[in-house]
Amino acid sequence: MTNNSTPTIKAPPHCADMAEVRQGVDEVDRQLVELLALRFGYMDAAARIKANKSDVRDEKRKAQVINNAANLAEKYGLSRATITQLWDDLVEASIAHEDKKWDDLRS
Repeated sequence: MTNNSTPTIKAPPHCADMAEVRQGVDEVDRQLVELLALRFGYMDAAARIKANKSDVRDEKRKAQVINNAANLAEKYGLSRATITQLWDDLVEASIAHEDKKWDDLRS
């Protein structure tokens, strides 16, 4: 019996046509959104835990998170600059989410 909720995808080197490539990209995107929902759940928890709104933005932690991602990018042969920009955007979106959640929890 096969699980119809998760399609079988081929690894990139084994894709023979664009349909297989697109199927793989769509599945990876689905997984990324699922992981982003989890990440933003942690932002919800941070908003709940932090007593002061001024603690929502932590530039030292932001730099650490971005640097961690950039180091992983190099490990996987990805552009450090590209991942740095992507993670900067992600962290800023996360801060905005947490900031709003902090307000919502206290209004």
